[in-house]
Amino acid sequence: MSTKIYQAIIGVMSEIGAIGKEKTNTQQNFKYRGVDDVMNALQPLLIKNGLFVVPEVLEQTREDRITAKGNALIYSVCRIKFVFYADDGSNVTAVTIGEGMDSGDKATNKAMAIAFKYACFQVFCIPTEEMKDPDGESHELQGMPPAQPPNPAAATPVCAQCKAAFKGGTLKDGKPFDAETAYNWSAKRNNGTALCYKCEKAAGESA
Repeated sequence: MSTKIYQAIIGVMSEIGAIGKEKTNTQQNFKYRGVDDVMNALQPLLIKNGLFVVPEVLEQTREDRITAKGNALIYSVCRIKFVFYADDGSNVTAVTIGEGMDSGDKATNKAMAIAFKYACFQVFCIPTEEMKDPDGESHELQGMPPAQPPNPAAATPVCAQCKAAFKGGTLKDGKPFDAETAYNWSAKRNNGTALCYKCEKAAGESA
């Protein structure tokens, strides 16, 4: 079995250096690493080590969005498989997701470029100088209530009349059923109103 792909990837990893944030987003004022920076750093090393990459779009979603200034944008998300081949045909696969927005026809191009950039970061373990660890930050979302611990009582179905909790049991054929199943059966029998055995029996006698 050919395994030249592993030596080829290690060869690239041994020579690739850190790729710093040389590009600037002028709208939101932050620096970033462009896909061309990654390609410029990798291309000579891929040739030297006999590697090439074949992309395949597995999934894509697109939707229209509006900017704060009222302009239309196309938002594209692509799930892409990248197969890294060595010159003997051996290969490894990486699947990444890219997101892109554009006011014209470049949203998918941007999503594909982002997916490729991060596939390369992951496969070749490219040093990125000051990349933040996800565990080092957290976010609070506006309008989202704080998480509450689960309330066991709220999850227990109760009788609509006496508020007694439903209980599970065993059918005549020996099959068990839980409290939620008993609740659903009662609601179906009583036009959507779930009653415990005693209340259902009393309702039947008074009818």
